[in-house]
Amino acid sequence: MADPSTYRPAQGSIPTQPGVYRFSDQHGRVIYVGKAKNLRSRLNSYFADLAGLHQRTRTMVTTAAKVEWTVVRTEVEALALEYSWIKEFDPRFNVKYRDDKSYPWLAVSVGEEIPRVYVGRGAKRKGNRYFGPYSHAWAIRETVDVLLRVFPMRSCSKGVFNNARASGRPCLLGYIDKCSAPCVGRVTPEQHREIVEDFCQFIGGRSDVMINELEAAMADASEAMEYERAAVLRDDIAALRRAMEKNAIVLGDGTDADVIALAEDPLEVAVQIFHVRGGRVRGERGWVADRVEDGDTADLVERFLLQLYGATTEETALPREILVPTLPSGVEALTQMFSERRGSQVLIKVPQRGDKRTLLETVGRNAGEALVRHKTKRAGDLSTRNRALAEIAEALELPEAPLRIECYDISNLQGTEVVASMVVFEDGLPRKSEYRRFVIRGVEGQNDVASMHEVITRRFKRMLEDRKATADAAEAAGAVEGEGPLLVDPSTGVPRRFAYAPALVVVDGGPPQVAAAAQAMFELGVTEVALCGLAKRLEEVWLPDEEEPVILPRQSEGLYLLQRIRDEAHRFAITHHRGRRSKSMVESLLDDVPGLGEVRRKALIKHFGSLRALRRASLDDIAQVPGFGRQTATAVLAALAQQPGAPAVNATTGEVIVDTSQPGGDTESRTT
Repeated sequence: MADPSTYRPAQGSIPTQPGVYRFSDQHGRVIYVGKAKNLRSRLNSYFADLAGLHQRTRTMVTTAAKVEWTVVRTEVEALALEYSWIKEFDPRFNVKYRDDKSYPWLAVSVGEEIPRVYVGRGAKRKGNRYFGPYSHAWAIRETVDVLLRVFPMRSCSKGVFNNARASGRPCLLGYIDKCSAPCVGRVTPEQHREIVEDFCQFIGGRSDVMINELEAAMADASEAMEYERAAVLRDDIAALRRAMEKNAIVLGDGTDADVIALAEDPLEVAVQIFHVRGGRVRGERGWVADRVEDGDTADLVERFLLQLYGATTEETALPREILVPTLPSGVEALTQMFSERRGSQVLIKVPQRGDKRTLLETVGRNAGEALVRHKTKRAGDLSTRNRALAEIAEALELPEAPLRIECYDISNLQGTEVVASMVVFEDGLPRKSEYRRFVIRGVEGQNDVASMHEVITRRFKRMLEDRKATADAAEAAGAVEGEGPLLVDPSTGVPRRFAYAPALVVVDGGPPQVAAAAQAMFELGVTEVALCGLAKRLEEVWLPDEEEPVILPRQSEGLYLLQRIRDEAHRFAITHHRGRRSKSMVESLLDDVPGLGEVRRKALIKHFGSLRALRRASLDDIAQVPGFGRQTATAVLAALAQQPGAPAVNATTGEVIVDTSQPGGDTESRTT
């Protein structure tokens, strides 16, 4: 591990102009490429105190052995050079958005004398006009099959076309009128190219215009009593409408836009993009990338846009609008670069309302689902889970893989309603039936360390008690060692859950929380259970009595599993805390209600479950709770109405008073 101070540039030697920089390791391999408006300011940030750097940045600067830079005139030039270097050197610490699958394109070989339409994948080729990408190859093939009835252009391969031309007989598509058969001279190359242009215009978004033209031609044919031609045009219109139905209108103004959304966590980011052309979704794509850079959402958006459009040279590949969840860091430079490449203005913006905002939210949900599917697939693979457990065992120097891992987290609101959670993972998968919640009662105020000590003490004290009770019951029953499982209660046959000892305990936090948990286990004499803590900020693994953390590799499956366990414990604790906080609010609101004692207050809480449900309840709903009447129900509604922002209640009738006495309104009331 290199010391950044050994290769730090001399004071004042770094220019203040915009430019692009690259870090290289001791073997000369470029490991990171970045750009900056001010090179000196940006590079100096990498040579600050290592303890203050993000873990990913710290790993990068300690891996590097040299930094170089190139000064450019503008930020646009910096973007272009940064993209070129990333493509050339493929640095390991730059985010790389890898397409999660290969998406099909619809291509028209306009460079050939007799163009053909086909569905393909992979890199684009010169001389072709591309549409898409699309989510499913079969869907676009079905659409093309329908459109060939209206636009009978060539769709056969070069070999089939040459054979037909040599034999003087068209292929099957020519006989069924799904090809105009230019191979045998039914149409001239010029007439065939007109058909191709009409096809491209329809696919490119001019569908409504073409249908209107066909409808006008059908009406003219009908008036001229050319009914057979009118029937053909009618069938063509129906075929085009069927093709259009496959892509519903999502933007009423017919905008050409790419809608991009992200779903991210500290380790990975998923990106989803919808290609909208002519107001219709023409295709979608998705990427999942490891977050190897230290950057926020704006930086991630900038990196993605640069990688997606950086090599774009075709006018049709860049839309007029690019809708994103957050404006990228260098939005002005990106806008200028893309506008120059498209030949017209490109807008990068965040939609605030309307159809575009709704569509962005839809794309965001798709990105979130893609990230969940990716993580589920990753976690569900047996070999991956085994590798993760083996990596944890090696990093923590455990004698064997920890098949049962328990994780603990504390949740509170300014020291009130302090709760803890315990989640259990066995063989790398959650065991939700053994999750447990704890209410911390022996700690005052906001003290996560003391709370952690209490919950670990209670958990392992219960383990020792269950073990002793099981052993005593087995001895009283005359059980012989080996006749049955020790951790099952002989009198009931029910397993004693807390009697199982985990192979590893993970606490959410750093050295203070780890020390508290270690002290609790020491006081109880529990020595066979391994312990570690996972700190959120830098994803460091802390061990008891160790001054330095264990740093698992960035792409380690072991780190991913520990993070997933920690996040699950946090989720479980937050859910418990919110539930208790809601019930506490209900209890505090009902303390002063006349005639409402503890028994009826608990009955009310149990019946409605939350303050929100109680607020929505009517007078009759509350009166139906066992032990309640209309008088007590009215008093409850009145107590709820005394909160700031709550509606007033008529204590006699139980009506909620709605004040509409503002200008333009009258005072009225409604019964809840």
